[in-house]
Amino acid sequence: MILSILNYDSAVASAASRMVSAAKDRPCMDMGGRRTNEWAAVAAARAAVVGGFKGTANLLAAQLYGLKAIGTAAHCFTLVHDSEREAFESQIAALGKNTTLLVDTYNIEEAVKTAVEVAGPELGGIRIDSGDLAAMAQRVRNQLDALGATNTTITVTNDLDEYALASLQTAPVDSYGVGTMLVTGSGAPTCAMVYKLTEREGADGTMQPVAKKSKDKATVPGRKLAYRSYEYSLAEAEHVISGSEEKLAGFTPEPEWKNLLVDFVNHGEIDSQWQGHDASWLHMITVPRHWPSCRLPHKA
Repeated sequence: MILSILNYDSAVASAASRMVSAAKDRPCMDMGGRRTNEWAAVAAARAAVVGGFKGTANLLAAQLYGLKAIGTAAHCFTLVHDSEREAFESQIAALGKNTTLLVDTYNIEEAVKTAVEVAGPELGGIRIDSGDLAAMAQRVRNQLDALGATNTTITVTNDLDEYALASLQTAPVDSYGVGTMLVTGSGAPTCAMVYKLTEREGADGTMQPVAKKSKDKATVPGRKLAYRSYEYSLAEAEHVISGSEEKLAGFTPEPEWKNLLVDFVNHGEIDSQWQGHDASWLHMITVPRHWPSCRLPHKA
């Protein structure tokens, strides 16, 4: 269970961190729920926020972890209406003018014109999900400004990854919705973490070192110490110290080294200083096994 959490969540959080770095000061939003297992989607939303994302379209994850819920309409919402104008009117009637309208179901230029006609220059935002995103964002920005909607934001989606985000830096885009590449680790779907037993309690109550001798998979026995050193506030090297208990007890790390071994749980007690947003409330929740009967408590 621990490896399942660490491997997948760390892969998603790492991908999210790379994407946030590529996006610079533009917020990234998780929209990958439909591209993975239903419960993995919930875990991915949390991991994405750990990696720097600003919100998620997964409502269950938002409720469970106190995340910001975000999202726009889908193309099917527009298609189910008799016209694009009616779809925009319905969305604005339900969510207000500050909502974000999807404008690429038919013709983007006509959709932007209709969106501003329906919502006025106070329209919150529009989303583009197809085509040459950089070129289209520039055209739409020019059109919005000409229509007086100078504060209307532009969100782009469509199989974005960190490389696509970096290529959009000069485009007039305000935020990104990232899906498939986020929840699949963007080329690294797992961190390949493993668990290896290195010591066990003997019959006399003392800890005894153990090790594998498998070909190409041998392990180093015994307890370890782990530290990370930094140079100019950047991680420079990791230091793993092994040996006898006497050697470990007498080892003194350099003053600037950071100890990587932290007790999250000690004798069944969770150390609250390592818990994140609302975690003292969240760890009390038991998620039902059967999705249709899911009833989650509301935060007081």
